[in-house]
Amino acid sequence: MNSTVEVCFVCLGNICRSPLAQGVFEALVKQEELQDRIIISSAGTSHWHVGGPPDPRMQQTARQHGIHLNSRARQFQATDFKRMDLVLAMDHSNLDSLQQMRPAAELHDKLFLFRSFDPENNGDLNVPDPYYGGDKGFEAVYQMVERTCPKVLQHLQTKLAKKA
Repeated sequence: MNSTVEVCFVCLGNICRSPLAQGVFEALVKQEELQDRIIISSAGTSHWHVGGPPDPRMQQTARQHGIHLNSRARQFQATDFKRMDLVLAMDHSNLDSLQQMRPAAELHDKLFLFRSFDPENNGDLNVPDPYYGGDKGFEAVYQMVERTCPKVLQHLQTKLAKKA
């Protein structure tokens, strides 16, 4: 069995929320020994930070939880949808930007808000951008990402089972 699935986490600049989700998800996938079956990336809807590392405050927050962020910022491209099985937007603004790249019919069962998988979303589907806030914002985002990633993994495992 050689099937794989590919997921991309998307925020605005690809330096805070989406690289954190990528790092947390990579650790979870490695723990489950699925790194050969699930391809993980992150991107931003903007081009502001392309090539740059994750925000130092997000890197510090991740390190405090044993997560290392190794990604470099890149901008999501419309062509990325072709290879992705799942694209997860961090907030409604990112979702709107992604929806403008492709017709809705092509995005069915592929594009979701990240927190739609959060068991504690209480109807709030946005991951707040901690960039302009204090350190507590980075920790709050970590907690959201950490509790949501296992549900994303379950979803992708279902997709893998269908491909088998």
